[in-house]
Formats: sequence, C-alpha cells, structure tokens
Amino acid sequence: MRAEPTSCDASSIEAFLAHRLAGEALEAFERHLDTCARCQAALGRRTADEDAWHKASCYLREDEHDVPAPCDSATDGVSALDSRGCSVEAEQVLRWLKPTDDPGKLGRIGPYEVSAVVGSGGMGVVLKAHDPSLDRVVAIKVLAPHLATSAAARHRFSREAKAAAAVLHPNVIAVHGVSIDEVGIAGDALPYLVMPYLRGPSLQRRIDNEGALPLADILRIATQIAAGLAAAHQQGLVHRDIKPANVLLADGVERVTITDFGLARAVDDASLTRSGVIAGTPLYMAPEQARGDTTDARSDLFSLGSVIYTMCTGRPPFRAETTFGLLQRIIHDSPRPIRELNPEIPAWLEELVQRLHAKSPSDRIQSAEHLAKLLEQCLAHVQTGNAPLPAELQPRRARWLWRAALPTALLLAGMLLLSRPPADTPASPPAATTTSPPTDPPSLAFADTELTELWHEEGTPSPAEIWEQARQLELETRDAFVPTR
Repeated sequence: MRAEPTSCDASSIEAFLAHRLAGEALEAFERHLDTCARCQAALGRRTADEDAWHKASCYLREDEHDVPAPCDSATDGVSALDSRGCSVEAEQVLRWLKPTDDPGKLGRIGPYEVSAVVGSGGMGVVLKAHDPSLDRVVAIKVLAPHLATSAAARHRFSREAKAAAAVLHPNVIAVHGVSIDEVGIAGDALPYLVMPYLRGPSLQRRIDNEGALPLADILRIATQIAAGLAAAHQQGLVHRDIKPANVLLADGVERVTITDFGLARAVDDASLTRSGVIAGTPLYMAPEQARGDTTDARSDLFSLGSVIYTMCTGRPPFRAETTFGLLQRIIHDSPRPIRELNPEIPAWLEELVQRLHAKSPSDRIQSAEHLAKLLEQCLAHVQTGNAPLPAELQPRRARWLWRAALPTALLLAGMLLLSRPPADTPASPPAATTTSPPTDPPSLAFADTELTELWHEEGTPSPAEIWEQARQLELETRDAFVPTR
C-alpha cells in the first residue's frame, strides 16, 4: 500500500528556506515543523550546527535566564547549594577547589580564597573571592567542569579574557587576570578569569522583580550600555550577546557594566564570514544572527533595542513556543508596539526602538556612539523638562508646524510695523478713550482642531513663544520699516 505523502521531504524544506511557500501551504508546513523532529533536525543541519540549536532550545526551556540566588557565606556549603537550588556545576566547582587554612572560606583557587558562590550559567560558575596580594574582593569565573575537556569552550574562555581586557571603559567589565590550566584538588584543570566584584543585581533580575522600569532609569541604563558598546566597537569587537542577564547594575542605575564577552569576535575575524552557525541568546539576537549570517556592530544595536524594549514593557519583544518559531519571528516579524503594552512610554522612545529593530542593518542607527549621544539628549529632556529632544526624534508634524508657523508670525509682525505711522509724524488729537498697546500675545485660534492640538506636541514652540520672537524681531528691525520722507 502506497504511503500518504507528507511534508518530510527535501523539496518542502528547500521551498521553505527559499521563501517559496506562502499562505495555507506555509502555515501547514510550520504546523508540521513544530511536531516533526526529523524535519526540525534536517532544517537545523541546513541553517545552524547541532550544538547551536541545542543551546538555543535549552535556553528557551529555562524558567529564568539569570543566575541562581547567591550563597553568601561559607556556612552555606555544598548541602546548602542543593537546598537553595544552586546548580550542579557550582557543586562540582566547590569540590574542585583546593583546601584552605581559613575555616571561614570555601576553598582556594590559585592564590584566591573563595568565600561564596555568586551564581552559575551555561558556561561557568562565578565565585566571590579575596585577593590577598592587593587585599581586595574579586569575582572569579570558572569554566563549567563538564566543558573542561572541550577545546572550543576553553578557546571561548581565552577569547573572553582577551576581548574584555582590550576594552578599557567604565561600562565594560575589566579583567584582572586569567589562568587557563589551573589544576584542582583532583588533578584536573579548569580555566578561570579574575574580574572586579560588582555589588548589585543584573538587569534581568531587576526586570524579573519589577517588570517595566521608570523612563529615566531606562534611559540611564541604555545610555551606559551604548557607551560601553561604543568603546568595544572602537576596538573592533562585536559583543554578540547583549541581553539583560549580561548587564550588571551597581549603585542603582548610576553604574552599568556590560559583562560576558565570551561570544565577542573581532570584526575582521575570518570565522565571522562562515554562515550557517548561530551564536548568541535567541531572545535578543539580531536577524542576521538568527540566520547565521555575518554580524557587525549594528547587530549589537539590534540586541540593545530588544533590551530597551524589555525594560519598557517587562517582556522580550519576540516570543514563540519553539526555538525555530522564535528565530523566524526575529527574522520576519515586527514586535508588538511598545505603547500598546505600556502607554506611559513616549512616542519618541518607541520610534527609537523601532529604528534599532530594523531588519536590515543599513536601516538601523549606524553606530553605538551616535546612539549614546541620542539617549543622553533624551535623558536630559526627561530630567530637565526644557532640554529639547534630538531633532531626529521630534514629532514630524511638530517640526513641520514650527517651520510653517514661524515665517507666518514674522510676516504678521512686519505688517504690524508697516501699519504704524512714522516716528516724526505729528500725533493725532487724543481720542476720548485710549487703549494701551497689547503686551500679551494675541489669542490664536484655529478652525482645524488637529492643527490646534499640534501646538501642544512635545518640542513645538507655543503661540506665545512665537509671538515673543516676533516682538523681539520688531524691536531689532523697527528702523528698517520706517518709510523715508
């Protein structure tokens, strides 16, 4: 008996990748793809390597995308790690530590005395330790033990150290030291990085706790992230994994630090030209990353746009039930408008995020340095109330109205001057009643209600302000309008 035809064939996958499916055929294939492991695997082989898809799917299955609650003291110990939900990797690292003579410490790694586990992620475990040589507290990032034998993972660790060390900026994590072959108590080697210990939560944790953030905080955080990225980009580095979990907040929002340069690549790195491999966190990656194409500094700006969106709404801009569905949404769809989810966000910030979310890198804001300047001006506008928005973010209708209304007001002022008698003309006999010239601007009424509302748009001069400018012009140019005798 002949089997019924299915979508599990190379031609269907080829047509899908070439965007030749549309309408009901496309919907049917996507439904099939959500449930067919064989087609998912075949598609994965065409668009990314197996390890990349595995990491992406694991990430989306996690309930939280941040580190576990810290184990703040040595008395927590390994048993406390289990009871408080710290990872298996953290427990393995603690058992790997060499013994210490200090009973208040968990163990020793190199010259550093470890006092607590700060958290753990997919690539490693972060420890809090004391540096005896400089008498300071440091954070030590240790490669996860199950990755210790992976040459690629060890190379990524080394790359992270080199990338972060190359960027000297207050909004980029510094690297104090690195060891690639530190041997633990069992004789196995684990690489580690030594970095400053920063007190404060990640941006992800704050969003998880608070949801959407206040406008001023959004702008402060985004400005500093953009400034840090500008410094990295000036060194020829693309971060490729900008997300809330990789942004640390110290002293509230006064100091923001970008961390985890493990996926950073030099712009001229030959591996960047190898398509078909995705790298980064799916929720925040750019369309070109989702396709496995070449990335550059503008890819980081798309990711920053997604971070700003998340700060504005409390949720990522792109969501789907499957990894594949998420990547397809990033590549093809626009997220729900910010102001539909949070009407308190001004239209100019929504427009800025939309520009960062342009599918084509050439349509985005082109540099982190320019973005940082825009955000800084926006923050000044919000804080002071009288600082103007950047011209490119002012409402288009308001800019048109200002350009159209000012010449009209100046023309009216000129006509008023011409209607006055010359300065040496004898005065007419006083009338029975006299009226002093108006000192207040006239009441300007428009028949068009929409036009009237435009006067109140942000960044638009009011009628009173235009009248005052016309009056000043009158005083400055009065002699020019006096007729010659």
